Amino acid sequence: MATTTCQVVGFLLSVLGLAGCIAATGMDMWSTQDLYDNPVTSVFQYEGLWRSCVQQSSGFTECRPYFTILGLPVMLQAVRALMIVGIVLGVIGLLVAIFALKCIRIGSMDDSSKAKMTLTSGIMFIISGLCTIAGVSVFANMLVTNFWMSTANMYTGMGGMVQTVQTRYTFGAALFVGWVAGGLTLIGGVMMCIACRGLAPEETNYKAVSYHASGHNVAYRPGGFKAGTGFESSNKNKKIYDGGARTEDEGQSHPSKYDYV
Repeated sequence: MATTTCQVVGFLLSVLGLAGCIAATGMDMWSTQDLYDNPVTSVFQYEGLWRSCVQQSSGFTECRPYFTILGLPVMLQAVRALMIVGIVLGVIGLLVAIFALKCIRIGSMDDSSKAKMTLTSGIMFIISGLCTIAGVSVFANMLVTNFWMSTANMYTGMGGMVQTVQTRYTFGAALFVGWVAGGLTLIGGVMMCIACRGLAPEETNYKAVSYHASGHNVAYRPGGFKAGTGFESSNKNKKIYDGGARTEDEGQSHPSKYDYV
C-alpha cells in the first residue's frame, strides 16, 4: 500500500510540475521592466523566450515575436533548448509512468516490468526537473548581470550626477513558476524511483535443490509397497516359490534333480 501511494503521489507531482514547466515556457513575463526610479511610467515592457511585449497605461498591449534566431543572445537560445528538452523528457516520462502504475494492468505485465518502467520514468522526471531549474537559473543569472551593468551605466558624467534614461529588467513571474515546476518534477521523479524498490519482487539467496534418496529398492506387494534403503537384510527381499516351500536362496544353493534335466 505504501509503495502504491508513493508511486501515485510521485506521478501526480510530476504531472503538475510538467504542466507548470510548459506554462512557464509559454509565458511572456520572463523579464519585466524595473519601475523603480523610472521617470517614464506610461509604458511597461516585458519580455519572454519567444516575444517581447509593451503595455501602455491605457491597457493596450502589443507583442512582437522574435523573427530571428541567429540574432538572439546565446544564453537565451540555451535557455530555450533546456526548457524544450525538459518538456520532451517529461512527456516521455509521463507516458511511461502511466503504463507503469500498479493499479493499471495491461496483458501479462509482471511486477518486475512495472518496476523497471517506474525507474525509467522517475529518471526522466528527474532530468526534466533539472533541465527546467537550470534553464530558469541561467536566465535569472543573465538578468542579474544585465541589471547591475545597466545600473552602473545609468550615472555618467559630472561625477555621476547626471542620470540617463535606460531600461532595466528584473525577475518576471515566469521565473518563479519555472522554479516551482522544476522542483515538483524533481521531487516526483525521486518518489517514483523510491517506489521502484517496493515494486521489484524480492530475490532470495536460497536456491532450491532437489533431493533424491539413493539406493531405493521397492518391493511390490498386494497390500501396497515398501521402500528399502539397500542396507536391510537380504532375507526381507526373498521371493517365495511353490507356495512357501522354498525360498530363492534355498533354490539356488541346493540344486534338485530337476536341475539336471
